[in-house]
Amino acid sequence: MSLDIIIKNGRVIDGSGNPWFRADVGVEGGVISAVGNLKGLAAETAIDAKGMVVAPGFIDIHSHSDVPILVDRRGLSKVRQGVTTEVVGQCGSSAAPVNEKVREYRERYGRSSVPDDFHITWGTMAEYMDEMDGGASLNIAPLVGHGTVRQDVMEYENREPTDAELNKMKKLVAEAMADGAWGLSTGLIYPPSVYGKAPEITELAKAAARRGGIYFSHIRGEGETLLDAVKEACEIGLNAGAPVQISHFKASGRPSWGKTVQSLAMVEEYRGKGVDVTFDQYPYVASSTGLTALLPHWAHEGGAEKMLERLRDPETRRRLREESRIVYNWDEVMVTKAKNHPQYNGMNLKQVSEAVGKDPYDAMFDLLIAENTQVQSVMFGLNEEDVVRVMRSPYMMVGSDASAICPEGVWADSRPHPRAYGTFPRVLGKYVREGVLSLQEAVRKMTGAPAHRMGFKDRGLLRVGYRADITVFDPAKVRDEATFTDPQRYASGIPHVIVNGVPVVKKDKYTGALPGRALRKPI
Repeated sequence: MSLDIIIKNGRVIDGSGNPWFRADVGVEGGVISAVGNLKGLAAETAIDAKGMVVAPGFIDIHSHSDVPILVDRRGLSKVRQGVTTEVVGQCGSSAAPVNEKVREYRERYGRSSVPDDFHITWGTMAEYMDEMDGGASLNIAPLVGHGTVRQDVMEYENREPTDAELNKMKKLVAEAMADGAWGLSTGLIYPPSVYGKAPEITELAKAAARRGGIYFSHIRGEGETLLDAVKEACEIGLNAGAPVQISHFKASGRPSWGKTVQSLAMVEEYRGKGVDVTFDQYPYVASSTGLTALLPHWAHEGGAEKMLERLRDPETRRRLREESRIVYNWDEVMVTKAKNHPQYNGMNLKQVSEAVGKDPYDAMFDLLIAENTQVQSVMFGLNEEDVVRVMRSPYMMVGSDASAICPEGVWADSRPHPRAYGTFPRVLGKYVREGVLSLQEAVRKMTGAPAHRMGFKDRGLLRVGYRADITVFDPAKVRDEATFTDPQRYASGIPHVIVNGVPVVKKDKYTGALPGRALRKPI
């Protein structure tokens, strides 16, 4: 008998949370065909995993690779850290469904991380998934974004929908779910999702739940209003009959440090009421989002064009100064992507303001104007004690909150959050070694737990009959190399990654293979 791949001499951690056991792993036809003593069997490819762990491929349950993985299908920042599947369409923003107006809007105002010759060619979720089936280094499982369907129907209007508009949004969600989406996401600090109130979102979550969908939420507040926001997410799940996944669970801003004690207790409370609430986390004390998130919600009404008008108007700028949501010091907000002004990438707003000879507010407003509102940033506002407390929860899963990118091309001059390259090895290399998690529990939070949460029937565990998504890492050497000052560095200690039975990383080198596909939720 001959197999496609044999991984020999490794310690298997199968993703269930159980301790490791010694076994060989055989792969044939894209599937795990044998786990045990495979001595005497031949294979086209043999991997000696002596001293290493053989685990299921890591599942990034919170990713923003919807379009970046189509811009550069290698997705090197993720596969080089062992990720084989990503859940995209997060924070209320999905690649589909998009009508002609939304396509035009994104072509005009969403180009900070795409080359000039890249264009949106799809409309429906089915068409987007077909585009993904053209191949990538990893698999993609999309959600449908509340902000996307709201923009389809209502553009950037800050009001409640009419009955007809709500029905149109429910129809779009139902169609996306029928096309194979895995749930609904909201981004309740980002327009236009922020304009939706709980009753509206509950109705859309019901439409997703009817087809087994999950309600993912970037909640309405992660700082001062954290507890109210966690409660809102749980109540939506309760009233919609949907499981709830709270995104990048944290307490943001110094005045809110320590609130994770209460927010975790609230999760337990709602689980006691029968709401299936879980959450994900990235292992850093800094967050990342668009710089426009610091502006008040009213500044976003009408979309980017209206925002630019407000930023240019002296009287409105005075109001923006008074009402912008600045809970950080200026040296705690770092520019990571200003496409037309790369000299500012890696500088904090205090440094930018000094460079241009203006106060930080004017420097920020002018940079947003110059970049057509498209500026990415990192905010240093989290606390290590909260990070550890959240990580230890049995309901926590690992999610990068980052895109699959590459260190060249359109991203060459950017300074992304290091989580894009380092999330999973940081958990294994820092928090496991520090005793925060056992090795098998860390692997479970990256594999079996997110697979179970998503309903992936044949991924997330290293068992016979499952898809051959496999990551081989050295527990003594695995570590994140990406830093905030040098973020585009690949992880160490993850020499082999297999996706759908095809090696995509072999001996620390990308193989050029693109075996990844769109994963469609069974109807």
